[in-house]
Amino acid sequence: MSLSDVAINSIFTHSIVEEEPLSILFQDEHIVAVNKPSGLLVHRTNLAKEEEDAVVQRLRDQTGKWVFPVHRLDRGTSGVLVMAFTPEMARRLSAQFSTSSTQKTYHCLVRGFCDQMGVIDYPLAKLNEQKGRSRFKIEGTEKDAETHFTRLRCYELPIPVSRYDAMRLSWIEVTPKQGRKHQIRRHFKHLLHPLVGDSCYGCRHINKVTKEIWPEDFRLMLHASSLQFSHPMTDQVITLKAELSNEIVNVLNRLSPYQI
Repeated sequence: MSLSDVAINSIFTHSIVEEEPLSILFQDEHIVAVNKPSGLLVHRTNLAKEEEDAVVQRLRDQTGKWVFPVHRLDRGTSGVLVMAFTPEMARRLSAQFSTSSTQKTYHCLVRGFCDQMGVIDYPLAKLNEQKGRSRFKIEGTEKDAETHFTRLRCYELPIPVSRYDAMRLSWIEVTPKQGRKHQIRRHFKHLLHPLVGDSCYGCRHINKVTKEIWPEDFRLMLHASSLQFSHPMTDQVITLKAELSNEIVNVLNRLSPYQI
């Protein structure tokens, strides 16, 4: 076999490698829920036209059925994501999210030592996010946004960051009342405690250092840990929980709690 034949076979073999199956948390004839990994789109978008891999496509191949998005998680966010097998079920479930009838719990790692608990009540406007242009608020589009949080743990690493001698971090449990776009990320930026690994609203100094010390586990440190909703067909209350990703677990295992 010639070298050119080897190269062609290698390319062909690579092209037919199947994507890793998604971890299914719940499935019946009406809905399916997965633990979405970080870095995976929920569905293809105009902002990432070149990206072919997405939850919708993977689940379609995995279940053998068409699936319809109900809500969204940012590409970098991992955790509980629900989809429906019919447009009608998707519509019914989406209504619960739009009326804040669901209960969502997230966990995230942020810069600094935040308050032990609190409520961020800060309206959020739509953002102009045209590709190639700077992001800016669209005046007059503000909507109420409320986020409750509890600090679970503090950490301090003897690693200089910008003008500080040490890096301080907080591990937080978060419950957003609404589901505005980037609500948690924007709210904690507003508190001056941006999320670690957030390329849009984060601190470039923290991101630079953490990427250097955790190169294999660097990501947006935001995880949708649990979701409670009413089944769109039976009205049964469903509570789903998603384990933390390996990257987040690896990072937390490297950190030592700091008492304040």
